[in-house]
Amino acid sequence: MRDETENANIMETGLARALEIAIVEATPQRVTATMPITPRHHQPFGYLHGGASLALAETVASIGSYLNCSPGKTAFGMEINANHVRSAREGTLTAVATPLHLGRNTHVWDIRITDERERLICVSRCTVAVVDTAAT
Repeated sequence: MRDETENANIMETGLARALEIAIVEATPQRVTATMPITPRHHQPFGYLHGGASLALAETVASIGSYLNCSPGKTAFGMEINANHVRSAREGTLTAVATPLHLGRNTHVWDIRITDERERLICVSRCTVAVVDTAAT
């Protein structure tokens, strides 16, 4: 298992940075992140894009899996599904990921995304593949 502080900068690069995802907590047992809802996060009709919610969900699941990987291993999202249960136009989302299964080759994460009033916006499950770093 990795140290939570190891490679902390990887948590704020790429798509996560573009979507303004901020990591609040990152441990092997729980990852929490926030993301604002701005016009950049909207679908064509002015509401939160489901893809933005999925990107947030996969980000927290992938970080959680990475923190559970042994040295020489890394994590890649393999499958994700989501139910978008409430729409939103603005505000801040909070995603909380907790592991349902931490196997040798796959991890399964439960992700709950809520708004600032703690209303459920999206529920997601993400399966992450654990692979040798040399294989990537």
